Amino acid sequence: MALSEAERQAFLAGAHIAALSVEAGTERAPLTVPVWYAYSPGGEVWFLTGGDSAKARLIGKAGRFSLLVQRASPTYRYVSVEGPVVGSGPTTLDDLTLIAARYLPAEALPGYVGGSDTRALVTFRMRPERWLSADLGAV
Repeated sequence: MALSEAERQAFLAGAHIAALSVEAGTERAPLTVPVWYAYSPGGEVWFLTGGDSAKARLIGKAGRFSLLVQRASPTYRYVSVEGPVVGSGPTTLDDLTLIAARYLPAEALPGYVGGSDTRALVTFRMRPERWLSADLGAV
């Protein structure tokens, strides 16, 4: 069963690991990799990555990407979003801290953030245009 707009936005706002997919060219399937991300209902999806990574190059070229998040235990649920890049730029310390705080225990946060070089990172922002979602129940 498809999720309501409020349900799909709330689910996407959770701290799931996303599968990011981006066009990789005519001779290849899309590049698909796991990423940490952030989202607030009604807003943009954003994530950060190495500025010289394959993800960054391909997203820069394609100008859009998709994310899939899922819950693999009852009730089985997923949300997929796809849309254009609406912003990209250098990652700030605040960006890195906010993303890391979604996924790491509080005691690990200072070491992770302190050991990261934000100058090597880029933040991408996407406006969701297309949504797919379902709650598959407790099969």
